[in-house]
Amino acid sequence: MNHPRETLGLALGLAGMALFAGTLPATRLTVAFIDPLFLSAARAAIAGCAGLLVLTVMRRPLPPRALWGQITMAGVCTIVGFPVSMALAMTSVPAAHGGIVLGIVPLATAAASAIIGHERPSLGFWAASAVGAGVVLLFVMTRNDAASFALGDLFLIGTVISGGFGYAMSGRLSLTMPGWEVISWQVALFLPLSVVVTLALWPQGLADAPAAAWAGLAYVSLVSQFLAFFVFNAGLALGGVARVGQVMLLQPFAIVALAWPVNGEPLKLSTLAYAAAVVAIVLIGQRMRVTRR
Repeated sequence: MNHPRETLGLALGLAGMALFAGTLPATRLTVAFIDPLFLSAARAAIAGCAGLLVLTVMRRPLPPRALWGQITMAGVCTIVGFPVSMALAMTSVPAAHGGIVLGIVPLATAAASAIIGHERPSLGFWAASAVGAGVVLLFVMTRNDAASFALGDLFLIGTVISGGFGYAMSGRLSLTMPGWEVISWQVALFLPLSVVVTLALWPQGLADAPAAAWAGLAYVSLVSQFLAFFVFNAGLALGGVARVGQVMLLQPFAIVALAWPVNGEPLKLSTLAYAAAVVAIVLIGQRMRVTRR
């Protein structure tokens, strides 16, 4: 039975997962009218301004020098690698397709957590994660719009790797400072770079972009790149990176559900069967031992 601290961590992880689920549909909306590289830089710049504002208002002191390397490496994954790979992928594959591939992120997160030496998942946990990832991959291969391997899939693989290490390193940092402070320092650290790149890539006719594109930009900047990390990082710290990261197996189906009204992508009843299978696997995985150091 989970400790109350871990239960709260799982609840926060689920809330974070729901917020992150809107990222791909919102990105898909935006890249139809705005260059994906500009989008990646702009979302980081907007989030950086928000993060700097929060740190200033809260009067937070600079983190210890020993943590700056970890903050930088986590930022490379969450602010550069993940958004850029995702935006490029969304130019060639549907949001629902990308969402299912991202179902492998929990396995990547557990692997990254083991590599950086913070947690040691049991064999049963690895087995549950592998089966869950297998179900997700089977879903990809059986969808009519995902039968072939596209260039976007290569970018999605980069998204998975960046996401796994980004979540693992952010979760580790959240053991030493609040989750909201972790992401705030990350986006604030990259603010000078993101502003320079945003100005350099500023597209002509940006003001003519439709309201849907602006709404997507606002979501990925303020929610996906900033506010969602508040609750998800806190969940990782309370419940453990591997265990809470596993709830991201549910994210693909949340993305598929959102892609239907947001992007006009069809919602198939067969998805419900896969969703039920993944839910069962997540519940089994939650009962497996994860040793935290």
